[in-house]
Amino acid sequence: MQLKDGDVVCRCLQGDAEAFRTLVQRYQAAVYATAFYYVGRYGASEDVAQEAFWAAYRSLPHLREPDRFGAWLREITCRTAANWLRRQGRRLASETPLPHRRTVSIEDARQGPRGRAQGRERFERVQQAIDSLPERYRLPVVLRYLQELSYEEISRFTGESRDEIRGILHRAGRQLRDLLADIDQSEGEIQWPRADR
Repeated sequence: MQLKDGDVVCRCLQGDAEAFRTLVQRYQAAVYATAFYYVGRYGASEDVAQEAFWAAYRSLPHLREPDRFGAWLREITCRTAANWLRRQGRRLASETPLPHRRTVSIEDARQGPRGRAQGRERFERVQQAIDSLPERYRLPVVLRYLQELSYEEISRFTGESRDEIRGILHRAGRQLRDLLADIDQSEGEIQWPRADR
């Protein structure tokens, strides 16, 4: 049986150093995805995630509702990412970003250069469509479909109920299908996951 966040937090506060590892393992994918969502760089996202966990560990005695650890950690992660962006803003403005490199699947490799180019274009269109969603929808979409977190994990991390997450993902999926209808019709390859599981 998996311990609730509040029980794990209590163990941490009683001096159990291994208990915090449980929280890190439970939330590392969500924290990293959130950090990447804001800073948009792999290495920086790792730094932000590590800094967010360190800040949470130091601030653990101030957590008023241990059962809401995930939502509290999300706030810390967002604040840490915002601080990172503020510190790095001037440098980022003058930096030329590297192009996004996506892992090439075996199917993409078999399609040859033209197929890979079409795959990259399709990937960029999906990313742009996600970026055009309302702010409240973006993070749950990233956590569900890119990080493959369960509704329960997303709910614990965002502080929204499981039903709210299901509704958000349903509405976001509908908007993404509308935004990307031309890709679905011309290629027939994008299979949008259903938000009812």
